[in-house]
Amino acid sequence: MCLAIPGKIEKIVNADADPLLVKGKVNFGGILKEVSLAYVPEAKLGDYVVVHVGFAIAVVQEEEAQKVFSYLEKMGELEELHG
Repeated sequence: MCLAIPGKIEKIVNADADPLLVKGKVNFGGILKEVSLAYVPEAKLGDYVVVHVGFAIAVVQEEEAQKVFSYLEKMGELEELHG
């Protein structure tokens, strides 16, 4: 099953480059992954985004991100992030 996972943008890379090349270091409960921010040009440092297959697809409120993260943890779906 493929899931979209919420995470917090900790760093933005190539912010001045072509918008299709902008990436971010996103924190998923202590696990940092680099993801494309091309689909969410409005995203800023500290924002929470929903990420699917390496692409941030939406900006979400922190409260919603934490709720989803809690559900995923209870379901045991967070193990995929470690791979």
